[in-house]
Amino acid sequence: MTELPQTLDRTFTALIGVDVKGQIWDCVEVPDSAELFGTKRSVRVDVAVDEVEIENLGLLVTGRGGHMISLNAKVRARLQKGIGDEVTVRLHRRLT
Repeated sequence: MTELPQTLDRTFTALIGVDVKGQIWDCVEVPDSAELFGTKRSVRVDVAVDEVEIENLGLLVTGRGGHMISLNAKVRARLQKGIGDEVTVRLHRRLT
């Protein structure tokens, strides 16, 4: 088993907006996250979304075996972005 915290260096671009049971949530889906983290359960990470640093963020499970990053109103205001806008995400560190 890998010792935590674990340094990550994964960068991807994605659109804000994840369909959860017919509703679009202000989230970004992390591609291939179950393989990356070795689990389908929630994990805590440090990330940057378009250079906005978010520490100790709990990734939500998608219900389809992956993970998503929830972007609250404060973060979206700092990004000046909303559903349908593209962001660049960099995963820095896995905490749990």
